[in-house]
Amino acid sequence: MTADQTITIQCTVNGEAHALAVAPGETLLQTLRNRLWLTGTKEGCLEGECGACTVLVDDVPVDACIMATGAVDGRDIRTVEGLSDKERLSPLQQALLDHAAVQCGFCTPGLLMTLTALLEQQPSPSPAEVEAALAGNLCRCTGYRQIIDAVMAVAEEQRP
Repeated sequence: MTADQTITIQCTVNGEAHALAVAPGETLLQTLRNRLWLTGTKEGCLEGECGACTVLVDDVPVDACIMATGAVDGRDIRTVEGLSDKERLSPLQQALLDHAAVQCGFCTPGLLMTLTALLEQQPSPSPAEVEAALAGNLCRCTGYRQIIDAVMAVAEEQRP
């Protein structure tokens, strides 16, 4: 395949089916932001180190800045725009606000996606499990304590 050739992929983004002609080397971050106008996913390091671009692919957190869009053919992608029901915030989004866990907000979309995956896989995580899940997400403002408190509050609310 030459640089000017494209491939067409099928994927679902936030519940909506898409057929996309993608160029070789096009990253999922570029596709989400520049073609689908889903700008909640942030561009941070472009090296998969900061987690600002975290999205869920088949419910697994991935760094969209280093994932080729061609690799998501046939897969389900969820971005921060897909967390709320448009009428109200998700419980985790609300908890981050309630616990003052949002400062500048740049890292927040990536944190939300990572923590959403954690709570879906482990509805009652320990603080240590939350901290371990956050290992790939850098936040320069909060110090993480408020973020962990917010997750623990959501976990407590979800307990039967």
